Amino acid sequence: MARIKNEKEIKILKAGGKRLAEILAKVAKAVKAGVTTEELNQLAIKLIDKKGDTPSFLNYTPEGIRTPYPAALCVSINEEVVHGIPSNRVIKDGDVVSVDLGLKHKGMFTDHALTVAVGKPSKEVKNLIVGTQKAIAAGIKAAKPKATTGDVGAAIEKVLKAHGLGVVKVLSGHGVGHEVHEEPYVPNYGNPGTGQSLAPGMVIAIEPMATLGSGRVRVLADEYTYIASDQKLAAHFEHTVLITEKGSEILTQ
Repeated sequence: MARIKNEKEIKILKAGGKRLAEILAKVAKAVKAGVTTEELNQLAIKLIDKKGDTPSFLNYTPEGIRTPYPAALCVSINEEVVHGIPSNRVIKDGDVVSVDLGLKHKGMFTDHALTVAVGKPSKEVKNLIVGTQKAIAAGIKAAKPKATTGDVGAAIEKVLKAHGLGVVKVLSGHGVGHEVHEEPYVPNYGNPGTGQSLAPGMVIAIEPMATLGSGRVRVLADEYTYIASDQKLAAHFEHTVLITEKGSEILTQ
């Protein structure tokens, strides 16, 4: 069951979300040809440490996974959809790079992700990135009291399909705050009126993932990196969102 956050917890989440947004913006700005994904990871760690906070992904072990995640940042390139592990891989001109970061501030967790194109993007890549950005905006707009997680998913799916993008269905958004992952499950597709009802004080991570192909994915042997099964380019955007009395509020901006 989704946990309702109290005023004190919401205040902490707002402060942490603001810090996370500022940090990820700096990391995204550093995404350039010639930079390694590990250098981006080290930058994220440095910026989080400077604030006196903790990277929430580092050494986190999701349910069903045998080994802890070995980095603070997820860096997914091209056909990699999410959870790419930083390494000595060098980013190249023309790459599509998604960065995903979690932060623990005063015991509370926030989550944020975005995708950038390195160099001049093609029309297809622009459509992929803009379509996924519009999808998260639609999902956030649908997130309000008495709406359901199915309403959020349906809003996201409608926009992605309108842009001709593949909807990644086996991965989803989630509750966040006391833990890195909490209830409810927040899908990126579905039917209006289905799923869990949303209520003021709930905090959820809304995170559409899309590809230029079918949207089907598979996980690599590292247990973390999901790639598009058809090797098509992918994008990922995520915000931590508070359900308010009148609608919703983005905490990671």
